[in-house]
Amino acid sequence: MPDTLIKVDLSQSAYTNEMVHNRWHPDIPIVAWVNPGDDFIVETYDWTGGAIKNDDSAEDIRDVDLSIVHFLSGPIGVKGAEPGDLLVVDILDAGTLAGHEWGFNGFFSKKNGGGFLTDHFPYAQKSIWHYEGMFTRSRHVPGVSFAGLIHPGLIGTLPDPKLLATWNARETGLIATDPARVPPLANPPFPSTAHMGKLTGEAKAKAAAEGARTVPPREHGGNCDIKDLSRGSKIFFPVYVPGAGLSMGDMHFSQGDGEITFCGAIEMAGAWLHLKVEIIKDGMAKYGIKNPIFKPSPITPNYKDYLIFEGISVDETGKQYYLDANVAYRQACLNAIEYLKKFGYSGAQAYSILGSAPVQGHFSGVVDIPNSCATLWLPTEIFDFDIKPCAAGPTKFLTGDIDMPIAYD
Repeated sequence: MPDTLIKVDLSQSAYTNEMVHNRWHPDIPIVAWVNPGDDFIVETYDWTGGAIKNDDSAEDIRDVDLSIVHFLSGPIGVKGAEPGDLLVVDILDAGTLAGHEWGFNGFFSKKNGGGFLTDHFPYAQKSIWHYEGMFTRSRHVPGVSFAGLIHPGLIGTLPDPKLLATWNARETGLIATDPARVPPLANPPFPSTAHMGKLTGEAKAKAAAEGARTVPPREHGGNCDIKDLSRGSKIFFPVYVPGAGLSMGDMHFSQGDGEITFCGAIEMAGAWLHLKVEIIKDGMAKYGIKNPIFKPSPITPNYKDYLIFEGISVDETGKQYYLDANVAYRQACLNAIEYLKKFGYSGAQAYSILGSAPVQGHFSGVVDIPNSCATLWLPTEIFDFDIKPCAAGPTKFLTGDIDMPIAYD
């Protein structure tokens, strides 16, 4: 059996574990070293460090302190890795920590994080999903079951000082264009809740004041939320610091493209990854790489029948945008939600399905002025009933007596 380099105790605060961190900074100490060709296991917390509970209340979603996220296992150093190399990471396997066979999906309050559809779902809501082997069901979203594709929502390498300074400059500059916006345009450094691994004293205080928040994806990888980075994937990461400094977390049992609920996917209460690492010397220059590239998992949920919802870059008020693929995808999602409501789902339940199930998102046209066209592919086979259109019209299979918990501001 391969060594487990990082272990977690889900009964204890993630802040007590020196093998994890929740900011990006080049001074965060490497917690374990491996050789090229080694394989090893890493355990992870859920991205909130255990703040969300398996219950029927959304108050924890409403009240969670988003400045603490994400808790990442690492950094792991690879001997011989130098800036300019590519770190090659094979995801050999992934699974659930025993006794924690459940996960959560939810929407944050617009006042605390918001999300892709926050203007339509401004209050905190939550759904709990239980694993049945490789499948999952929810007591809060009836009538649907689907196969999971376990993957890390967040995995990446440490930045060097120059790259870190670039991140902070461009993101704080963006915030300055509309500093009172709710939700904010970005998340600046926030030292009071920073967990910097093994750093202590003045070194910790300095790094915490500079450390980049883990919320967005960046040049090093990070929080990309790509559902196809599962068993069998191979990822090529840029290396910026000696040893690369590989960290990971935010494990998902299943996710729809876009992770549109933000407290998104089915966030796993506890999980593990089995990884193997190699190095391509001078790989960044050899292949012209400034962001990670990857080979997807050969294992995908085997759904073949889809309903495909279109959206264009005209928002719900009728405002025209120029080739805005983000607006177009939002409209495709809203169209799918409105459709599912005809079968008895609440809007929140439909939204949760799109964030959790293996739906596909595609940019289908980005050249035909003025409208981009985005599509959302919803697998029909995940439902316990037929959702395809017919001449008789939709049947309300759900009575509406079950819904997702909500917590008002």
